[in-house]
Amino acid sequence: MNATIQIHYSHLPKKLVSQAVELCKRIPYSLVAFVARFSIAAIFWKSGQTKVEGLAIDLVDGTFVLGIPHLSDSAIPLFTEEYKLPFLSPELAAHAAALSEHIFPLLILIGFATRFSALALLGMTLVIQTFIYPDAYPTHGVWAASLLLLVSQGPGMLSIDHLIARRYR
Repeated sequence: MNATIQIHYSHLPKKLVSQAVELCKRIPYSLVAFVARFSIAAIFWKSGQTKVEGLAIDLVDGTFVLGIPHLSDSAIPLFTEEYKLPFLSPELAAHAAALSEHIFPLLILIGFATRFSALALLGMTLVIQTFIYPDAYPTHGVWAASLLLLVSQGPGMLSIDHLIARRYR
């Protein structure tokens, strides 16, 4: 009788693992995609906010200042002295980064042109990793994973892209 009980319990870890895996599979992709979209958009938006004045929006801390955005006084020196991109002038790089870090996160957040916006931010991540902060690969790897998820799988059902796709199928 003890042997039968022992055999029965030997299957318990396998059954628990199997049940846990099945439970994990029930997490809706749209929830995963929304968390990825919100998180990656917040990272790039906050970075973009450090490069501009006249516009300050932070939904988390409640900052909301509407105005005409313009490059901050510190943006071009940042690209001149710290970032030093080899193939762009500091002026062009500062403007391009500030614009990209506002437009693409907004598009990703609302789920419009998500795959293309994520691809653009993935390219930006690769530039940052390669030329600016090569030792920050753990952080950039997490960014890349979130962005690759969005590029490969799309934004999920909670998105404008999904509504458009459903309308034109």
